[in-house]
Amino acid sequence: MINPYKEIREVLLMKPNTWLITGVAGFIGSNLLEALLNLNQHVVGLDNFSTGTIENLDDVRNSLYEVKWQNFKFIEGDIRNLEDCRTACDGVDYVLHQAAIGSVTRSIEDPIYTNENNITGFLNMLIAARDAKVKRFVYASSSSVYGNHPALPKMEGMTGKPLSPYAVTKYVNELYADVFMRIYGLKMIGLRYFNVFGPRQDPNSSYAAVIPKWFSALLHGEPLYINGDGETTRDFCFIDNVIQANILSACVRNENALGHIYNIAFSEQNTLNQLFYLIRDEVVKHKAGVAGPEPIYREFRAGDIRYSLADISKAKELLGYYPKYSLRDGIGKAAEWYIVKLSKKHLSQ
Repeated sequence: MINPYKEIREVLLMKPNTWLITGVAGFIGSNLLEALLNLNQHVVGLDNFSTGTIENLDDVRNSLYEVKWQNFKFIEGDIRNLEDCRTACDGVDYVLHQAAIGSVTRSIEDPIYTNENNITGFLNMLIAARDAKVKRFVYASSSSVYGNHPALPKMEGMTGKPLSPYAVTKYVNELYADVFMRIYGLKMIGLRYFNVFGPRQDPNSSYAAVIPKWFSALLHGEPLYINGDGETTRDFCFIDNVIQANILSACVRNENALGHIYNIAFSEQNTLNQLFYLIRDEVVKHKAGVAGPEPIYREFRAGDIRYSLADISKAKELLGYYPKYSLRDGIGKAAEWYIVKLSKKHLSQ
């Protein structure tokens, strides 16, 4: 069987291109940076450190030979500033747009700030990429776009009413992307991420994703909370699957694949209760002496989708996307990073 992702990586290793990653100091952005530098690519990174960290960039540098790190150019800038976007897009072949305020909770608390980053910043990037004549523009959308639509699995053609300002911004991104491809010819692909997790995901933010937050709580003997009854389901997607989707989207040769939105997930439904026990088992396995507590259940969180499961058949067919890591595989692969990093951080405080 032909493996499109393997073929593309082999081509990239022999033929360096220039990529721009916005939000490069963030969780997803820094993992994309590491993957591309390991493929001998030249990378420009844009970030204002509103959610990303210099520690993430240092972590990438420490994982690479210095000669590969020299292929990275960092620009401290803001996507809300059009000139920063123009500077970052200059001479770039492919844009991987990850920069955003990615929290449902934060968008409910401060919708103006979310709108400025996720819509105005997105439009600035589209204009800069259009004028720089980039080959492809791949951007992060979100499963939150499905809103209150009840059907499972989620298929790209269905959307309900958004449940948060964050979801509204991601839907607007998709509308803008469609217009820019049809009117200006900017070659676009949007990726609806489903609950991405992996190394470098920050557990310390008040808006932290559930997996690093639970690792941290278990390691440090802190209370661990589940919103609702624990039977809420998610389609968790390990970061390596997301890296695959971005690289495939930027390099796919099938012109019919352009101008579409794709679900990026593993296509497996897991409850929060199942997730809790997976994480607890990994912590107990790696950290002798850590007892396994039970979670504390509390009210459902405003803006949360109750059940989620992605249909990824469209991404398989048009992009050649075949995710390698299930939730269990990903937790096992990420556990050592979480445990080592979070234990060090706790000792240093």
